[in-house]
Amino acid sequence: MVPTQTAVTRDNVSIGIDGVLYVRVVDAYAAAYGVEDAHFAITQLAQTTMRSEIGKLTLDATFLERDQLNASIVESINAAAVAWGIQCMRYEIRDIAPPPAVRAAMEMQAEAERRRRALILDSEGEQEAEINLAKGKKAAVILASEAAMQERINLALGDARAIEAQAEATANAVRLVAAAVTAHGGQQASTLRVAEQYVSAFKQLAASGSTVVVPANMGDVSSMVATAMAIYRNGQRVGMAPQSGLGGGSGEDGGGGDDRGIADTLTSPSKDDRGGGEGEVGGFAQGGSSASSYK
Repeated sequence: MVPTQTAVTRDNVSIGIDGVLYVRVVDAYAAAYGVEDAHFAITQLAQTTMRSEIGKLTLDATFLERDQLNASIVESINAAAVAWGIQCMRYEIRDIAPPPAVRAAMEMQAEAERRRRALILDSEGEQEAEINLAKGKKAAVILASEAAMQERINLALGDARAIEAQAEATANAVRLVAAAVTAHGGQQASTLRVAEQYVSAFKQLAASGSTVVVPANMGDVSSMVATAMAIYRNGQRVGMAPQSGLGGGSGEDGGGGDDRGIADTLTSPSKDDRGGGEGEVGGFAQGGSSASSYK
């Protein structure tokens, strides 16, 4: 047993320290005649060696490097106790007692360290929470934008398909109308349909307001039908001109005899009436019209 003694560390802190020493006599003659009191000698050597080793370390290192300190003391004792016939087997520092002021400072330091770690952990937790919230908001915005983009794409595809369907339906309707017009009796049916639409259009005009501008020959439906069919033939002649040339134009004029015949059947059979009708049509084509008001 090594009694308690005061030692000064490298950073000038006085501490009380004691220890336990284990020795073995390897040479009884040297232990009896080589030294007066082998036990006292080895104890004093352990104390001086311990003070010397403590002076090489700071206070914090003294607590951290106790194993190295014990090994250094054992090595130093064995180097000096060879002539005494004694071998140091083991040395252990039992207690290190710093002064009360130093102990209080160490406790304050430990408490401050614990508070620092607590604040760091708290701040890191808040940081991770903010990062997680930001990532969640970012993911939500990205998903919302992708959903809006997909919605616009779907609406555009739907509109495109609707336009395609409507165009296809219109094309089919036009093809059916063209086939019906070129079929047997199609010219007569189209002439009748034009006359019906003519009457219906003026009916809607009359129902929409109190003042209606009508042609001067409104009562002559046959001349209006003839005018509409002439417009139709002119449009057909323009559409066929690149294919047929001048010859196609004359053929169209020849083919237009059926339409003129249809128009003649709706008009008066007399030549004077036809002339009058043509005059009226001509007057209508030149913009002649009359206005009538009704309540």
